[in-house]
Amino acid sequence: MGRAGATPGPVRPHGNVSWLIMNGEETLQSRLHDDESRFESGLRPKTFDDFVGQERVRENLQVYIRAALQRGEPMDHILLTGLPGLGKTTLADIVARAMNAEFHSTTGPALERPGDLAGMLTSLSRGDVLFIDEIHRLSPTVEEFLYSAMEDFCIDIVLDQGPRGRTVRLNLEPFTLIGATTRDGLLSAPFRDRFGVLERLEPYPEEELERILRRSARLLNVALTDDGAKELARHARGTPRIVNRFLRRVRDLAQVETTGGIDRAVAERGLRMLGIDDDGLLRVDRLILETLALAEGRPVGLKTMAVTVGEDPRTLEDVFEPHLIREGLLLKTARGRLLTHRGYALLGQAPPRVADDGQGHLFHEEP
Repeated sequence: MGRAGATPGPVRPHGNVSWLIMNGEETLQSRLHDDESRFESGLRPKTFDDFVGQERVRENLQVYIRAALQRGEPMDHILLTGLPGLGKTTLADIVARAMNAEFHSTTGPALERPGDLAGMLTSLSRGDVLFIDEIHRLSPTVEEFLYSAMEDFCIDIVLDQGPRGRTVRLNLEPFTLIGATTRDGLLSAPFRDRFGVLERLEPYPEEELERILRRSARLLNVALTDDGAKELARHARGTPRIVNRFLRRVRDLAQVETTGGIDRAVAERGLRMLGIDDDGLLRVDRLILETLALAEGRPVGLKTMAVTVGEDPRTLEDVFEPHLIREGLLLKTARGRLLTHRGYALLGQAPPRVADDGQGHLFHEEP
């Protein structure tokens, strides 16, 4: 087995960025994504000791890895779930390094046909790690193709079509599949049950985000005060990816307008430049709350919300709503989204006394 972290062959980038070629040059979108990926890669921890937070998940994985190494076996298949930016990709890479295994990476949308996956599987060596980001977006055909690969380490290749069709069974080297998803509910039960290790990553408390900021600031050689770190962590929605992006942008501001250090004043100004208001909300966050307020206590469906706000429904559900729910501003029900008392207070409005949808008093005035 080779050095951990190496990725032979072409590697598709994580996420939904379309790698388009226009007039012989990469589009601005792909270049920006390249830049962001290099920045994130430089700050990503390489070992469990450097990884901040997710104590239970880290301890569990370390136990499973130690046991697998003692038995001389590959690690069992792992499914990592949680909101975007919590460190699923980073943990997958750390697992590969801890196992001294090659790390092969792809995404669910990139695997459109079983043939796309067959080439990757047959090239794996014993103990290699295959990481599939957004694994919930695999097509049912590709998902079923993985069943025998995960359980029996073999795949069936169809050589001919029709009544005379033939199949050839190819044996695979034992490997570890690590899947990452933000929506584990979209995985079928048979597929989910084939993962031996299921771990959920939770949003980070502000104290852990401050530790991440201090580590990143050291790597970037940026002076960061305690109050500056607190201000950035307070608005990062419990997400390391967001807090590191804040640090990068505020670093630019500090470099241009100050001596290069980041204190609370610089952090506050940088956050305003990024469109984050005094309540820690983005423009889309506030649009969501204002849309719910206009409904006057009636539940608002996700598609209606998406059209009104001008965002993709999945983006609203995966990126914006979790933060608003954790902050107690939005209530998600089976009938739709509702604005809470706290949400109305933030907008400076009084909640409606009665919702006129025949459901009775959904809201009432506090005594």
